[in-house]
Amino acid sequence: MRFTVEQRHLTDTNGRPVASPGEVAFYSCEGENIDEAVRFYIRDDAAELIGDVLKFPGFHAIATVRKASGVYTLQFTPSSQRTPPTRS
Repeated sequence: MRFTVEQRHLTDTNGRPVASPGEVAFYSCEGENIDEAVRFYIRDDAAELIGDVLKFPGFHAIATVRKASGVYTLQFTPSSQRTPPTRS
């Protein structure tokens, strides 16, 4: 399953709030379910999970992570793009 990840930059490396509210980026990731997608994205982004992952109906989730560049909120939503089938 493919997910779109909205990454919102919350703090800088010193822990101060980011001045520009437009610090948002979008990425995609894949996983068999929302737990796997969150785990893979955080691992591949070299981030550390802060607290719990909040899961919502319909394969939606929100997580807060820390990276070398600051703290971010990640919002996972199912993507309308389908993963191409694999061939045997």
